[in-house]
Amino acid sequence: MRLPVPGPRDVMSLLERGGDQVEAVIGAVPRMLTLLDDAERLLVRASGAIERVREVTEAANVVVVRVGGVVDDAQVQVGRVTTLMDGLEPSLTRLQPTLETLADTTHPDEVKALVRLVDQLPVLTERVEQDVVPILGTLGSVAPDVHDLLTVARELNDMLAKLPGMGRIRRRIDEQEGEDDTDATVR
Repeated sequence: MRLPVPGPRDVMSLLERGGDQVEAVIGAVPRMLTLLDDAERLLVRASGAIERVREVTEAANVVVVRVGGVVDDAQVQVGRVTTLMDGLEPSLTRLQPTLETLADTTHPDEVKALVRLVDQLPVLTERVEQDVVPILGTLGSVAPDVHDLLTVARELNDMLAKLPGMGRIRRRIDEQEGEDDTDATVR
C-alpha cells in the first residue's frame, strides 16, 4: 500500500486553513481571558456569600440555643403557674361574686382611706397593746368599785332629798335639764 505524500499544494492549503484556525484561536484568547476574569469575580462573590451564610448559620445556631433555654425556663414557669392556678381556682371561683360586688361598690376615696388605715396599723397595734389592753385587764377590779360609788351616790341623793328646800332646787334642776335637752334636740 502506498502512502499518500502531501504535495506542496496540500501543505500550502493546510497552512492556509491552519492559519485561519490559529487566528480564530488567537481571537478567542481575549474572550477566554474575559471569561476567566468573570469566573474569578464570581468565585470571589460566591466565597463572600458562602462566608455570610456561615456567619448567619452560626448566629442562628446561637439564637436557637438561647431560644431553647428560654423555652425550657418558660415551661418551668408554666408548670408553676398551672399548679398555683389549680390550687387557687376553687377559692377564686367562690370569691368572684364578692369581688365583683366589691369592685362595683368601692369608691377610689375609700381605697385611699383603707391604704392610709393599713399604713397606720403598726402604730394602732402598739397603742392598743400598751394602753388599751392594760386598762381592759383592770376593768374586772374596777367594776365593784364603780358599783360601790353608785350606791354611795344614791344614798347621798336620798339624804339630800330629805333636807328642807331641796325639793324646789331639785325641780328647778330638772326643769333646766329639760330645757337643755330641748335646745340640744333643736340644734
